[in-house]
Amino acid sequence: MTNKTYFTSECVSPGHPDKIADQISDAVLDACLAEDPKARVACETFCTTGQVVVGGEITTTTYVDIQRIVRNKIDEIGYKQGMGFDSDCGVLNAIHSQSPDIAQGVDTGGAGDQGIMFGGAVDETPELMPLALVLSREIIRKLTAITRSGELAWARPDAKSQVTLAYDQNGNVDHVETVVVSVQHNPEVSNETIKEDIIKLVITPVLEKYNLDVEKVNHFHINPTGRFVIGGPHGDAGLTGRKIIVDTYGGFFRHGGGAFSGKDPSKVDRSAAYAARWVAKTIVGAKLATKCEVQLSYAIGVDHPTSIKVDTFGTGTVEEIALAQAVMKIFDLSPRGIEGALELREPQFKYQDLAAFGHIGRTDIDLPWERLNKVEELKKTLNIG
Repeated sequence: MTNKTYFTSECVSPGHPDKIADQISDAVLDACLAEDPKARVACETFCTTGQVVVGGEITTTTYVDIQRIVRNKIDEIGYKQGMGFDSDCGVLNAIHSQSPDIAQGVDTGGAGDQGIMFGGAVDETPELMPLALVLSREIIRKLTAITRSGELAWARPDAKSQVTLAYDQNGNVDHVETVVVSVQHNPEVSNETIKEDIIKLVITPVLEKYNLDVEKVNHFHINPTGRFVIGGPHGDAGLTGRKIIVDTYGGFFRHGGGAFSGKDPSKVDRSAAYAARWVAKTIVGAKLATKCEVQLSYAIGVDHPTSIKVDTFGTGTVEEIALAQAVMKIFDLSPRGIEGALELREPQFKYQDLAAFGHIGRTDIDLPWERLNKVEELKKTLNIG
């Protein structure tokens, strides 16, 4: 009987059907905000064999070329003729304006919807993220890079990764138990070549980066069905908002259920989830806990949270109620306060950069909710030297 516990997270590539949809939705959002920073956007995308449908509610003063955005994004992701899906697909625009019933509450600074949002942080990695999710994400990032560079000439854009960690009885990571990678490929390459290339060129350098021994991995499952030629939207339909766990913490922390992509920052599903991460990371960054989860809740049209909860899972050095009270003092968690503090309507901000490789814990781009700029203020409020 094993004395280990196990935890697993997954990630998907930019060429995964749902991620294609996310990236298109956020590219539409970026196009709106570039010319109209006050635009209201709730854009959804559906993609399947030979077809992309873009719909939802957009109220803006600018013109957005939906066809151009869709085709450019598909080309950027790497789909070409012969893959069953490419930028010559049909594009249907089914966008209409936002309901005035919603607008009358948001115009005054209220939340764009009701709901609950979670954010978390844990000291398993330098970026204060769950290690299983970080490893899964880094595998996909590395795989995508060498696919696009041509180093993996046989690889195509659609891919998924999954990492299982074994934890000892003290809750510390013992080793990587299992790594799963499925990658779309051309018909000519052999399964042996795929497995050899993925382990050597992708998995090994990622594990070494985090000081993990690839020799201790007990199981590798590389393209376990034996064939993955038909992929992307030709193999499975894609929809905006179906990869919310991949986008956040890989299941390590809870999720309120609301998706991010295609939504302007008045939608607290998105902005408050970023803010909750900011708060949780500040608490762990201040070394007031080694693991922290923050829950926020909102009511449509109301300009302040209806509740704030801090959970440190028994790792905190300060009472959770005191932490929550301090958070309420130093963080403006109103929808407009979040928009301003996290620079969510600044012209240089590109939401489509978040639509692949995750919205939380990114180290490759400067995200305001990843900054530890409130650590000293939090300590001072709690009278901690």
